[in-house]
Amino acid sequence: MKRRHTRPAPLAGVLATLALLAACGAGDDRSDEDGGGGVSEVGVSEESVTVGAHFPLTGVAAPGYSEIPTGAQAYFDYVNAQGGVHGRQIEYLVKDDGYNPTNTNTVTSELVLQDEIFAMVGGLGTPTHSAVVDFLNEEGVPDLFVSSGSLQWGDDVEDKPYTFGWQPDYEIEGKIIGQYVAENLPDAKVGLFLQDDDFGEDAEKGVRQYLEDQVVGVERYTSGNTDVGPQIAGLQASGADLVLSFNTPSYTALSQLVSLKLGYDPQWFYSNVGSDPDLVGSLLSEFSEGAVEGSASSLDGVLTTEYIPGIDQAEDPWVQLWQKVWDEHGTEGELTNYRVYGMSHAYAFVQALQAAGEELTRDGLVEALEEVGQDLDGPQLAPFRFTADSHMGISGLRVVEIKDGGAADPLTPVLVSDIGDAPIEEDTSGQADDAPPEGGVPE
Repeated sequence: MKRRHTRPAPLAGVLATLALLAACGAGDDRSDEDGGGGVSEVGVSEESVTVGAHFPLTGVAAPGYSEIPTGAQAYFDYVNAQGGVHGRQIEYLVKDDGYNPTNTNTVTSELVLQDEIFAMVGGLGTPTHSAVVDFLNEEGVPDLFVSSGSLQWGDDVEDKPYTFGWQPDYEIEGKIIGQYVAENLPDAKVGLFLQDDDFGEDAEKGVRQYLEDQVVGVERYTSGNTDVGPQIAGLQASGADLVLSFNTPSYTALSQLVSLKLGYDPQWFYSNVGSDPDLVGSLLSEFSEGAVEGSASSLDGVLTTEYIPGIDQAEDPWVQLWQKVWDEHGTEGELTNYRVYGMSHAYAFVQALQAAGEELTRDGLVEALEEVGQDLDGPQLAPFRFTADSHMGISGLRVVEIKDGGAADPLTPVLVSDIGDAPIEEDTSGQADDAPPEGGVPE
């Protein structure tokens, strides 16, 4: 097993930590909580392990994304009710960053230095998590399953040894979308509608491996600027009759509304991130102040991708487990795809804790994921890519068409790839046929 290489914390961070410990009266007790050397890791006691996350609970990105931690909490509560992991209850602290990187810095510092979390689990957003990923690695905090498909969460283990992705990265999603279009829509004039950060850049890199000659226009938006009229008009002027969009759900609704206003009717292909039918339908109604009757059928005919089963697949054993978990431990509201996403994260984290063993340490957790990560069970349709050399997440997905009021109709088998020039192949691992254990807790 590779030895961890942790960069020394900046002097300011060290001084802040020492001051905090002195104020709390921790001192030597922090490294030996039970007086006998049994517990020596931040955020871990004999009875519990404390983890944290940052999410946009308010603001423009809150619709949908704020539901993710409610799903994770429900699954952690489900596991805790069955005794926890190695006898420890999972305590889950979630703080609101409003999808603002400055806020993300603040709440992450609080989670690490004041709340003393053992690990960050599922922190959301490319621009937001980019603001804290170096801090987490400098502090030696496991930074697991970032809720974003940016390459930076897993492609450079030496630089970010404690960070792991979770969902398929945007480059391989772009590659698989690009190949599908090249093979099935070879005469399409392709426009790209991209978030102006790693989300859009990584996706475009993948798409252009297959569609360089078909791209006729590229438009980018800045997250937080809700006027996308110029971008959609630009795509219309380019003659694009197929638009590949890598954007968050609010911008799916905005792009649809502006297109209606302009009389622009291309074939839309949204990345997985922005294609939840129920959420986009509700946003269409909200943003149009009722002028557009939004519903799950608003995206009928749209192409997208999927890498975990969603609520439209009520007979899927994983969805049935998530429904049971939500019925027993959920808060108000119904099971949604975002809550399914949060439960799926939580399931993977429980497996990581189990693999790390009873003597839980931060480095031990990271090393356990590097050792067994590719063999983790779960709802993901393709295996993870976790090794000592790569912390990239799920290795593949399938292309689907949204129809019949929000159902996803598969157009391809599960396809897997990796970053760079790795080929795209049909997955033969059997991961998509996995089912949960009878009790719903990893064995």
